[in-house]
Amino acid sequence: MMATLKRSQSRLSSSLSAAVSRSTCISLFSSGNSTFSSHPSPSSSRHFHDWRSPLSHRATMRSSAVITDRFERHFASLAARNSYEGILTRLKKPGGGDFGKSTAVLNKNSVESAIRNCDEFQVTGKDVEKIIDWENSAPKQVEIPFKPARVLLQDFTGVPAVVDLACMRDAMNKLGSDSNKINPLVPVDLVIDHSVQVDVARSENAVQANMELEFQRNKERFAFLKWGSNAFHNMLVVPPGSGIVHQVNLEYLARVVFNNEGILYPDSVVGTDSHTTMIDGLGVAGWGVGGIEAEAAMLGQPMSMVLPGVVGFKLSGKLRNGVTATDLVLTVTQMLRKHGVVGKFVEFYGEGMSELPLADRATIANMSRNMEQPWDSSCGSCYTAIPKDDWQSR
Repeated sequence: MMATLKRSQSRLSSSLSAAVSRSTCISLFSSGNSTFSSHPSPSSSRHFHDWRSPLSHRATMRSSAVITDRFERHFASLAARNSYEGILTRLKKPGGGDFGKSTAVLNKNSVESAIRNCDEFQVTGKDVEKIIDWENSAPKQVEIPFKPARVLLQDFTGVPAVVDLACMRDAMNKLGSDSNKINPLVPVDLVIDHSVQVDVARSENAVQANMELEFQRNKERFAFLKWGSNAFHNMLVVPPGSGIVHQVNLEYLARVVFNNEGILYPDSVVGTDSHTTMIDGLGVAGWGVGGIEAEAAMLGQPMSMVLPGVVGFKLSGKLRNGVTATDLVLTVTQMLRKHGVVGKFVEFYGEGMSELPLADRATIANMSRNMEQPWDSSCGSCYTAIPKDDWQSR
């Protein structure tokens, strides 16, 4: 917990230092000390006049320095306090009772993330209270911050993200600072699977021939991604030919439970693909986001999201012989389309869940984004929650 707080404090101090640097540049420009000789400074232009005397100017600079120092010390100490640090008891709901078994799975993950990252700056105690009181907060469409445990990328959206990190390092070099400090703050997994094309088929060497053509077409991109995997900490690049991103995520990349310096917390992931929800079948909270949101999460920024409503779907009994997971998914999708789940979270529960193996659960979760109305294919449910049980532990 303290390690997380120290990192938050150092990031805040860096942000404040950058803000102070920018304000200093603005102050220099307003006093006429422009670094570009081809452009007249405001004090030399007939449209501008610096009426302040040197004495008053120095007094202003001193007072600004005092205010800046006070601001930095106040918010740095504020970000270092976590009112939930060391909590061992159950959390109390505002209206009475404990925050526990009757709460939706994602809300449990959300409140855990909010408590663990609560620094009263990016994530505040009021945000925690909103999630705890989700029955009353969700209808009001309130926004909450969420920090995922990791980020999942594929090569189409992952290359721009790595390019942005490389540009940040280049800027750090130009400023004379240590460029090695630019790294993702959460684990990032990048799976190369979107660049494959089927040029050869119906032959024994079709797979090998297609892979060779893939490497020829994308040699420069693959070389850049390989450099990124070696240059950046907290980044894993899965080479081409390893499998589809969602399958690799489900079988190899998911942690289920993170162990960070002795702190255990549930795995959660955002990915730059709408079918990232497939990981929900393993009991891991995951959904698709845009590239900008994914990069923000990589840099330790919380994602702002509307606390959604939760739709429960109870399963009872078991599938008859000859009925496949696809049949179940199509039936569930039809029922949820009639109910309306766009922008909501769907949570499955009931004794019927114990009859579904992991493969069937992943099939249901993968269809989460297809639960929209036929005439509105913009989006389906945001997230399909399948609680953890013995199946995920096997």
